[in-house]
Amino acid sequence: MASPQTTPAPAEPPPPAPWQPEASVRERAEAWWQALRFAALTLATALSPDAYDREMRRATARQVVLSAWPALPGFLAACAVLSLVLVRIVVDTAQSYGLSQYALELAVRVLVIEVIPLLAALSVALRSGAAMSTHVALKHVRGDFEAMRARGQDPVRHAFAPRAFGSVVAVMLLAWLSSAIAMLIAYLVMYGLSPWALDPYLRIIGQVFAPVVVTGLALKTLFFGLAVAAIPVSAALSIPRNLRLVPAAIRDGMARLGVALVAIEVGSLAVMYA
Repeated sequence: MASPQTTPAPAEPPPPAPWQPEASVRERAEAWWQALRFAALTLATALSPDAYDREMRRATARQVVLSAWPALPGFLAACAVLSLVLVRIVVDTAQSYGLSQYALELAVRVLVIEVIPLLAALSVALRSGAAMSTHVALKHVRGDFEAMRARGQDPVRHAFAPRAFGSVVAVMLLAWLSSAIAMLIAYLVMYGLSPWALDPYLRIIGQVFAPVVVTGLALKTLFFGLAVAAIPVSAALSIPRNLRLVPAAIRDGMARLGVALVAIEVGSLAVMYA
């Protein structure tokens, strides 16, 4: 009589590797360094006149339209409502404390210099940042960029720079148009439809937007756009060619983007009001 065969016990899975803080910190530092390098390379390519052949001009124009135009009406309407509410609150609060002469300056500083550029960057990031990261990660996993290099095409020039330029233009366009609407609403809340208050209004606006402030605002908006363009894409390109790692790359890229936007805003506040 044959003895029954015994099924061997399954092998125990190996214990998970211990978490190494120095490795985690090193990987994060490398990820930030790659994002900075990618942003610098993309910016240099986007600013190079020799890079703009017909294909790149078409791709850049398409990316600008896709990044800015669909979000423009809703974002302008939301910023108009937000501006009306915040200006009304600032004006009423300043009048209650006898500081009405500072109400317009404070409202413009808060809205135009601080709040609206950050909201514009967040809007473009939420609308196109995750989608762009997903698209780039999938193309990276499929090997499309290696195929472009094999055909003699530069992925930075024909794939990444148009997306970066579109994101930067979208952030600047949303921020500047919304700022113009916010300043118009501030005038209407303060002075109504009277045209006689134009001189004091323009004088206060001129005091707020000194050349240093305008330069800082332009640089901050540019850095916002570069962060929105570069960080999700660099996170998508940093993963191995494994489809299961795409969601993690998108999540990490958006998390780094949020940290970068906050860091840019805090740095701008520290420099401007130091």
